[in-house]
Amino acid sequence: MSAGISTNSHVTRTNPFHVISEIDALGLEHYASKLAIIDDRALDRECLAQSLIAHGLRMDVELFSTISLWRKAANAAHAGVLINIGRGNLSEAAFVADVRRLVADYPGLPVVILAESRDLRQVMQAFELGVRGYISSAIGLTVCVGAISLAVAGGVFISAENLEDLRQLLLVAESRERRRAEIFTEREMDVIDALTKGKPNKIIAYELNLRESTVKVHVRNIMKKLHARNRTEIIFKISAMFDA
Repeated sequence: MSAGISTNSHVTRTNPFHVISEIDALGLEHYASKLAIIDDRALDRECLAQSLIAHGLRMDVELFSTISLWRKAANAAHAGVLINIGRGNLSEAAFVADVRRLVADYPGLPVVILAESRDLRQVMQAFELGVRGYISSAIGLTVCVGAISLAVAGGVFISAENLEDLRQLLLVAESRERRRAEIFTEREMDVIDALTKGKPNKIIAYELNLRESTVKVHVRNIMKKLHARNRTEIIFKISAMFDA
């Protein structure tokens, strides 16, 4: 099957790629194999579409500048949606809200984010929004095609680079937990966790099934180990020791 490219506004014929129009008499099977690419940069989205097809993407591609325009398109049903944010990030509230609504309104639609950033926090935020893949632009086009195909088939994709970052993060977390265990008892760590959430002794006692007087003893012992004078200093010193 030959792949083609169309836009939501007009169609420009480009060889050697067959370009489809929204009014072509396509069969349902052919129609269901379309990928929507959303990118507010015209040149970038057109180059990306042609590059993906050249590297083996066996889908027709339809181009949109915004999520809103994709929603308004008459033929908005696609096998998947690829959102290219380039050097952007997921800190913009309006964009995050748009992606969250997109995932919520079309729960069966695979959404994949393509970005330059490899920041693990951004990767995790993307998956918290419900996307099926996060592709770093550092990977090759062939891998990118495979990631899109995997997401469309129902899988989830995260690049090996991000997995290595995640592994390092887990190692750091494990190291912090070992350091905590060397200083505090298990019950003291439970009390510390509750203190960092701002819970009063009465609530801590209830949740840990302890007497309030026992909680006060644990708090005093924690203060001695940290050389802290009050609960506020406990939280500050714990943060400085283990969250830096």
